[in-house]
Amino acid sequence: MPTPLTYPGVYIEEIPSGVRTITGVSTSIAAFVGWAPKGPVDRAQRILSWEDYDRAYGGLHRQSLLSYGVTQFFANGGQDAYVVRCVATAAPDTPATSATLVLGDLTLTAKNPGAWAIQYGIAIKQRTDDPTRFRVQVVFVPTPTSAEVVVETFENLSMAPGDRRYVKSVLDTQSAIVNAAVTGAGVPGDTGLPSPTLGGGDDGTVLEPDNPNFEATLDLTSATAAIHLLDHIDLFNLLCIPGESTPAVLAPLQAYCHARRAFMIIDCASAATLGTLQAGPDGALTGDNSTNAAFYFPWVKAADPLQENRLRAYPPSGFVAGIYARTDSTRGVFKAPAGIDASVTGAVDLTQNLTDRENGTLNPLAIDCIRLFSVYGTVVWGARTLAGNDERGSEWKYIPVRRMALYIEESLYRGTKWVVFEPNDEPLWAQIRLNIGAFMHSLFRQGAFAGQTPRDAYFVKCDKETTTQDDVNRGIVNILVGFAPLKPAEFVVIKIQQIAGQIQT
Repeated sequence: MPTPLTYPGVYIEEIPSGVRTITGVSTSIAAFVGWAPKGPVDRAQRILSWEDYDRAYGGLHRQSLLSYGVTQFFANGGQDAYVVRCVATAAPDTPATSATLVLGDLTLTAKNPGAWAIQYGIAIKQRTDDPTRFRVQVVFVPTPTSAEVVVETFENLSMAPGDRRYVKSVLDTQSAIVNAAVTGAGVPGDTGLPSPTLGGGDDGTVLEPDNPNFEATLDLTSATAAIHLLDHIDLFNLLCIPGESTPAVLAPLQAYCHARRAFMIIDCASAATLGTLQAGPDGALTGDNSTNAAFYFPWVKAADPLQENRLRAYPPSGFVAGIYARTDSTRGVFKAPAGIDASVTGAVDLTQNLTDRENGTLNPLAIDCIRLFSVYGTVVWGARTLAGNDERGSEWKYIPVRRMALYIEESLYRGTKWVVFEPNDEPLWAQIRLNIGAFMHSLFRQGAFAGQTPRDAYFVKCDKETTTQDDVNRGIVNILVGFAPLKPAEFVVIKIQQIAGQIQT
């Protein structure tokens, strides 16, 4: 409302410009799903470095392809990821259980299941001036003969539920190691040295990829499946399940990625060979949602730090996800994550080295190969989605084209929420054209589109043609955005001609 004009003088009014900047979303947040011996099982934990994973999930574990995939992701340029830990929960598996310690009326339980917690002890000391209050220290004891290291200290605790330092409230919210349960009002006595340790924790059955017990945690039809922890993540762009290659399990996850505007990186089976892939990926993987996934072959051989750096074969998804992130950072999401710059850091060899002809039989089938060249080392040498079979002729044949579209979709989805409930008329349409046009033009200036001029590269349409009076009556505004994608130079053809000698006349 304008300021009431009540006295003679000058009045200042600020008029909104109508500019609402649309910020591009991140393009390389990875989500990893797999088994680990430690870590939260009730949420997808965000990690920003390998050190974060080491602290939360216990570092490398010989039987956890998840742990290797995450370290390969960060080693190849990844910077942001979520981890979903899957554990056995019921028979016939051995369920993972949490370690506990009972001290009178106080029961302490490890924050998450696994045998990792048996290396932690609890030291309790009552206050001499007020016996109703006590101190709890969580100590780390690597071996029975090791010195105790205090990792957490909580002072002035009480067993009274109404107290502001109620032991359950404090430990449940502030401790990274234990939760508390109180069964009575008795204050636990001093524990002394050595401090009693938590016991009874069990890692449970190791859930390995392609195993039905692990695949049950990926079943989207089950409300309790661990994969649903990703539902609570605001944004992720890349989904990796290191080592999982069962088509019937992966196909529904492709649909899940399609709904979340994410992209799935699929590993070939560990035993896959050129011969077994002659017919292309399984038909379950090449359906309508195959535009949001890519299939990589073969597995990568790299040093295993847990086995004196002897070579071991790993699924390619962790390496490739890191290369996606590195390419996005250095070149942009419109650049194919492949080529001589897409070197696989940490790779020493491959389970199968392909020739150009062998690569040529797989590439038209939408199988992205990893190659070993004498000059460039190990590189990703394919950039097709699973819809990229030559016979299909899909407009989403190439990974950078599809990921560019997903980037624009997600950015506009988040950047146009201000439009909701605005008056649906020409002034709104003009604002929409202005703001989306500015976003698209910034991408054009970065070289994200084909075309020499903005008119050739993109368009934004929102007017009486896209939004009819009937649409207005129903509360609908229609926005049409188009862009000319940059497609990778997959085949470089060099023509050489000999110049015939000319007869001077």
